[in-house]
Amino acid sequence: MSPAADLSVEGVTLTAGARRLVRDVSLTASAGQVIGLVGPNGSGKSTLLRAVYRVLRPATGTVRVDGTDAWTMPVRRLARTVAAVVQEPAADFDLAVREVVAMGRTPHKRLLDGDTAQDTTVIDDALAAVDAAHLAHRPFDRLSGGERQRVLIARALAQQPSLLVLDEPTNHLDIRHQLDVLGILRRLPATVLLALHDLNLAAYYCDRLHVLHEGATVACGPPADVLTPRLLAEVYRVKAEVTVHPLTGAPQVTFLPG
Repeated sequence: MSPAADLSVEGVTLTAGARRLVRDVSLTASAGQVIGLVGPNGSGKSTLLRAVYRVLRPATGTVRVDGTDAWTMPVRRLARTVAAVVQEPAADFDLAVREVVAMGRTPHKRLLDGDTAQDTTVIDDALAAVDAAHLAHRPFDRLSGGERQRVLIARALAQQPSLLVLDEPTNHLDIRHQLDVLGILRRLPATVLLALHDLNLAAYYCDRLHVLHEGATVACGPPADVLTPRLLAEVYRVKAEVTVHPLTGAPQVTFLPG
């Protein structure tokens, strides 16, 4: 695996026709950091991620990975550097789970190359990491939503990226697998940028949070600095109490009835 990458999003604006979806957003992630994007539905989190994994080109601004404009990187180099787990429903691959995970090795191969011993080890490790080894020979299109999500995360892990971008990776997962997956991301020798809805998970697992609201950044910094009752009232329009968890030391958000 290549060393973790530095990520720099510089003044990015993203549009759909005349409508601005994301407005002048900047963020940085140092090598090895876990950076969380939080905010209400429609705040621009998924849209911003699409610019980072090079699906939606910025109208203005730049996305740089290790100092290189991501939109100028050759496709093969980009695929070896950046992996993404997206929120859109996965295609119904007519493949076994192991074959889906093996797709993550494609950027590291030449056309028609078979699996090496290293590939086999990487695939096995990725399946084991998400508790999916027992699914290896199951048809992907017959899995539950949570099982599919774990397999797609395993595929991204098998890619061995320097930068891993994930849009709501805990969707469809039960509590145990949410914690397992986020723990894996926390330990990876990669930089991680992810969007999360669960503020308590974001507070515990992320080094820094960027709060998006109506397409703009309204706060950024360590979770303890960002997650305040005032911000939650302004951005989410809810009453909340924020305390320090007695065991983890992370901020803990408790939502209060209106």
